Amino acid sequence: MHRSASRLTRVLACAAVPVILTVAGCSSDSGKGSGSGSGSNGGKKSDSSSSAKPNAKPSAALAKAAYGTLPDPCKAVATGTVETLVPEAKDKNGTATKSNDLASRASCSWNGLDEDGLKGSQYRWLSISLFRYDSHASLGDANKRAEEQYNKQVETAKAAEGAQNVKAEPAGGIGDQATSVLHTTKKDVDFFNTTIVARTQNAVVTLDYNGAAYEGAGAPDQAKLLQDAIAAAKETVASIDAANKQAAPEQPQSPQPQQ
Repeated sequence: MHRSASRLTRVLACAAVPVILTVAGCSSDSGKGSGSGSGSNGGKKSDSSSSAKPNAKPSAALAKAAYGTLPDPCKAVATGTVETLVPEAKDKNGTATKSNDLASRASCSWNGLDEDGLKGSQYRWLSISLFRYDSHASLGDANKRAEEQYNKQVETAKAAEGAQNVKAEPAGGIGDQATSVLHTTKKDVDFFNTTIVARTQNAVVTLDYNGAAYEGAGAPDQAKLLQDAIAAAKETVASIDAANKQAAPEQPQSPQPQQ
């Protein structure tokens, strides 16, 4: 009786082997045709089915970023421009914001109070922020990343804390794309705010310019603020291009043929 039971166990075990191999063959094939299931190789995948996908297309190479550096943000506009936009600036050289990567992110600001006796005072504040992006395998194309930052900066300007009477519209003639955002904010007086966001290739410029009047002075002309901000933004975009032309290595000259 014991011998018969042992023999039955061996028979059932042998009968189960083809079932296991069949299931394994189906799961490895995943419905992509026959030929990779069990066969003369004992149920193992053939060399052709175990190799890497031969028809997989290689990913397209990302384009090299047009700009590899940024200008000094405090020199992105000329001294004369600062004097025009920010009369009586506390520091005409500007105040730079600390950054651990000035080639990718940098900013500078100026502010000043122009006092005119009984006619009151005019306050102006100018800030220039620069962003630059490289092409990255996991993050994408440099220009595309810059465009995402551009859109983000526009939305940030439109949603500024306390912003009233927000008006956003395209600003032509500045880089590859640009938007102006105007609004007012009420603090102790009315501040008239102008933001220009522009993208040139893989770099983004955010220029903030605002003004306020004190002690009975007339309110700033918002149209003039916008005009000055646009001019400064164009100058900043040009400075990015100039900085990269200066940084570009000189091409070696071809040797002249000997006479």
